Amino acid sequence: MANDATRKTGSSKEAPKETPKETPKETYDDRPFHSEDLPPEVRAPLEPYAGREPEQPAWFKWAVAQEPERTFVESKGAKIEALTWGERGRQGLLLAHGNSAHAEWWSFIAPYLAKDYRVTSMSLAGMGNSDWRDTYRFADFAADAEAVAQATGLHDGPAKAIYIGHSFGGGQVFFTAARYPEQMSAAVLVDTGFGGPPPEVLEERRKRAELLANNPSPDRPTRIYPTVAAALARFRLMPPQPAENHYILDYIARRSLKTVPFPNGEKGPDGSGEGWTWKFDPNMWEKLDRSDGIMAADRGAFPELKVPVVHLYGDKSRIIERRASGEPGFLDGRVPEIEIPDSHHHVMIDQPLALVAALRTLLDRWPH
Repeated sequence: MANDATRKTGSSKEAPKETPKETPKETYDDRPFHSEDLPPEVRAPLEPYAGREPEQPAWFKWAVAQEPERTFVESKGAKIEALTWGERGRQGLLLAHGNSAHAEWWSFIAPYLAKDYRVTSMSLAGMGNSDWRDTYRFADFAADAEAVAQATGLHDGPAKAIYIGHSFGGGQVFFTAARYPEQMSAAVLVDTGFGGPPPEVLEERRKRAELLANNPSPDRPTRIYPTVAAALARFRLMPPQPAENHYILDYIARRSLKTVPFPNGEKGPDGSGEGWTWKFDPNMWEKLDRSDGIMAADRGAFPELKVPVVHLYGDKSRIIERRASGEPGFLDGRVPEIEIPDSHHHVMIDQPLALVAALRTLLDRWPH
């Protein structure tokens, strides 16, 4: 993205010095969230490419060329998508993504971890190519994780698997570590917060609920795009943040889409009756049963952890903003933390190689 450095104009006069501007951080307040409130590079970062793929660096090309074993694992009546790299017999790593994401968010990270581990990235129920459910429960996510770990051989090594989760996936990992510690040998949380969804997500859900109020199929996604390029042009991160690695955004955005029929027999520009929409269940938050108080900072005491837990977070993430405002964090002082420099909430997008290095170093020395 463009920076604010002063350009030379050819004038002999010295340009006035400007106070350096910090890279914007995610905000957390009660103002309604509207896409038009965001700058273009945050609201629609892929729109300038008009459907073209951004140039990829060599390290990324190598990583995504490492094709995983692709399977589906049955768990509690649902098929759960699982991508696996690395040899059986090594200690396992189970990777869980954030809300509305999917297993491919780890596809450019996992191959570097698979040099020493058996690594599986799963799509949580209701996301990616996994089945949707009528109700989503933390205990069911934990059961899904164990089913995937067992089916993909993550427990075949010298110790049980280590669970690693980003954002919402980190919340599921934390729940499992607290409630079912026998499933894992350790847990790593990556920029994980606790409590309900942020205000802008709630506003998005409210607006969508209004649009779908008279729709006989409430699980229908809010929008069907006529082309992949049109869908990519609308892709943005939640919570909103700037992101310079557009090749990563493009990669995960393309794998976030699926084809669906247009309503009322409509036709797309190619003459077919199908368009493109996002894979995740748009009503996941409404279907999420949050009655288990272990996940909320305002319910009950911090649980006793029987497995080692560590937290990695971005130095420009919402977590830092909330701490700076004086808001207490659920994990503050409870578990060791490692800061990833120059990163917002989506650490694997902002600083993928720094995240790889941090994880490999951490796993080599901890939790031994």
